[in-house]
Amino acid sequence: MLFAFEALRKTGTAALVLKGIILAILTDLLLLSFIFLRRTYRKRYFAKRDARTFEIRGQWNAIISADIPYDAWRRNALDRRIIETIVLDSFEAAGREESARLLHFLRASGLIEKRIFEARHHRGWRRGRALVALGRTRAPEGIPALSEGLRDKSLETRLAALRGLGRTAAPEAAEEILHWLSEAGLTVPALPLQSALIQCCAERPRLLLPYLEHAETAMREVLGRVLGEVATAGLGIDLLPFADDDIPELRATAARALAQAEPTQAMEALIQLAGDSVWFVRLRAIVSLGKMKDTRALSALLLGVRDSNRLVRLRAAESLVTFTEDKIKIFEQVVETKDRYALHAYLTALDNAGLQGQLEQELITSATGRPERTRLLELLRTSSLLSRQVDKAKTAAAAGSQR
Repeated sequence: MLFAFEALRKTGTAALVLKGIILAILTDLLLLSFIFLRRTYRKRYFAKRDARTFEIRGQWNAIISADIPYDAWRRNALDRRIIETIVLDSFEAAGREESARLLHFLRASGLIEKRIFEARHHRGWRRGRALVALGRTRAPEGIPALSEGLRDKSLETRLAALRGLGRTAAPEAAEEILHWLSEAGLTVPALPLQSALIQCCAERPRLLLPYLEHAETAMREVLGRVLGEVATAGLGIDLLPFADDDIPELRATAARALAQAEPTQAMEALIQLAGDSVWFVRLRAIVSLGKMKDTRALSALLLGVRDSNRLVRLRAAESLVTFTEDKIKIFEQVVETKDRYALHAYLTALDNAGLQGQLEQELITSATGRPERTRLLELLRTSSLLSRQVDKAKTAAAAGSQR
């Protein structure tokens, strides 16, 4: 051995290269040994967990009903994790009675208190995991701990707390989120915030109104999108002031909610919104005007059927078709626009509603002058045929692109 090292010393630079090669080989061997040991350990762990999960599943009813004492499994970390995982997964598909039963089990076994403690005292990924698990329980007593997580310095922890509050789907959780937003501002991405608020504000969308009045522009845009998803008929008149708002989402929300308001109060605002510069605001206003079925909306709907946006044209045409008493007059007005896109949209809506034959029969028996009646009948039949051919061509093209 001494002779070998003495030989290496005499070789100079080559000895350093050889030592580096030997060191690399030893490092690779250690790394491979670590990977092998880790895989062996995880294989044994998952096999043990799988076997234990099977045993727990066989005793599940006894565990949930406390026939097996909680102390028999709470002190075993593996059993406790398995049981908690099964309970949290069961919440996803459980009905009202089963959810109440599972929640009672979590409370009686102390698992909720354990997660609350972890959510308040742990840090990093452990706290994030506890916050998400606490939200999955949907327990009201977990909302204060989740609210504290919103004020954590880590973005990942704040997002975990936000997801947990969204899981509860409780108005109390919405109040905590909104109060935190008024304090800290928009410190998380908009999409997870919107998702959480939509779930929590579904029962009480009115919670959003006070915060909308005083929030900054970026925050108002987010809250406006949330309100657009959860607004109900009861908010109709309360949203009337937002019809002139600078944010398109709020104008669209107002247009959607005003469909359920009194026509005398909402008609003027909806007609104004039907001419908005943003297409989805016009779309919401057109849909709301169609739901009212008020003849005062005909002028706005006739403008809508000539809109530059295809969706607005189609929804305006569908709304016009619902006016069954004035079909001939409306058809004449659509023809007078001399807009082939408007005519195509109206005839498509008429065909989809199954009213084309009825309009044709009314034209035949109407008191309209013979030349005008003949012109309208020919236009109706010719345009309908062309419209069907265009639709078939579009369908064929779409089928060919999919192939």
